[in-house]
Amino acid sequence: MLLLVPHLFPSARLLDAAAPNLRLPALEALLARGTRQGFATEGVEAALCETLGIARQQDWPLAPISLQGDGGNAGTDYWLRADPVHLQVMRDRIVLAGGSIPDLGRDQAEALAGSLQAHFGAEFDLRVPQPQRWYLRLPEPPRLATTPLPCAAGRDIEPLLPRGADALRFRTRLNELQMVLHDPPVNQAREARGQAAVNSLWLWGGGTLPRVSPCHLRIATENADARALADYAGATLVPMPARLGRDGPDVAVLENLLVPGQVGDALGWREGVRQVENQIQALLQEGPPFTVADPISGVAYAWRTADRYKFWCRRIPLREALEPV
Repeated sequence: MLLLVPHLFPSARLLDAAAPNLRLPALEALLARGTRQGFATEGVEAALCETLGIARQQDWPLAPISLQGDGGNAGTDYWLRADPVHLQVMRDRIVLAGGSIPDLGRDQAEALAGSLQAHFGAEFDLRVPQPQRWYLRLPEPPRLATTPLPCAAGRDIEPLLPRGADALRFRTRLNELQMVLHDPPVNQAREARGQAAVNSLWLWGGGTLPRVSPCHLRIATENADARALADYAGATLVPMPARLGRDGPDVAVLENLLVPGQVGDALGWREGVRQVENQIQALLQEGPPFTVADPISGVAYAWRTADRYKFWCRRIPLREALEPV
């Protein structure tokens, strides 16, 4: 079993605030007796693509697959996710504040997309099937690599912007659309209500629909993108069990720590990690061999049946054990 828990191994600053006096016996047993491994750092979507046999293009091709899941028709075209985001200007950097904007309504999304479409014209083929998930169709594949939105949230955007031979053209376009998004009434009204304005789009997950072989894995997740990937690959989507065990799914995605990790919410992280603790406890007691992986930090721990007998392994303080190497 593969258990994906983004931000299980968060930043040192968040750990310093969240870990003191936090006892998690099951997680501590896993960290002390399990085998630490490296793991990819490109997010849940990339980890699932690899697990499901979806080949990487320049990016992991999430955009055309999730567009299909949102009721669109990707056809043979190249698509990029162009999700609405809020960039926060700091003294010496610009930070992507959180991930998606959950309180963005459909009418607001369509109005903002309409402003962009009116400015850029027919060459800017933007689709908005869902308020938080926007799509940009391109006439031909660009020479471009991007950073997944969940991996960029809460971080300085400069090293995470599109890169590649065509990156300058896309960065220039992003600067222009940010100016367009400065004035729309929708954003002015949101700011007046104390809500985050949509002041940019985050480009990521580009590609064309890939060919896949039939997949027989069982996937438990509430993440819309993860569900779209599983459905496209032919995997079986199953409910998340209250307790993971021997008859549980092949892959489970727990996102209790995602938002706290993105925004640096120590209290939220403490609350969320207790739910992760309960699932790990169930796996230690009755589950098959499993791996717990954080696809943001790139740290994973594997547990095998023989590990339960490693009584000589000393308990590792949580702060020390969770700190990425």
